[in-house]
Amino acid sequence: MESRKGFTLVELMVGILIVAILAATLVPICRGLIDSSKWSEGVAAMDTIATALQVYAAEKGADGNYGSNLPTFSELGFTVGDFKGQYFDISNYEVGKVSYKKGKLKYKIKATAPVGITTPREITLNEKGHLKQKK
Repeated sequence: MESRKGFTLVELMVGILIVAILAATLVPICRGLIDSSKWSEGVAAMDTIATALQVYAAEKGADGNYGSNLPTFSELGFTVGDFKGQYFDISNYEVGKVSYKKGKLKYKIKATAPVGITTPREITLNEKGHLKQKK
């Protein structure tokens, strides 16, 4: 009998099945890493807003806009173009719950995910530098 070289159909199907299983598990993992890297742009801008709030509080003290009358982005020294990134823009950020009492500044900055980022839907940054994700 002649010996034949090559793979049988069953061997090829098993190889394709293994590759398909690996691809099915790697795609969600890679998607999460891509979203995480896109969020780094949003978190960096939130840090910039936090720094501007701290400067605003240092300059204005108790005479600044706090509580329900929050400082606007223009009062913080920003223009619309300052937040134009590749994934995020000014419409994705919201400053809320700002208070300045007894020389202490408290704030929450919220960023919502733009189209194309699936998870998390929003991230909140507080005065302690803690990030909280909302799925």
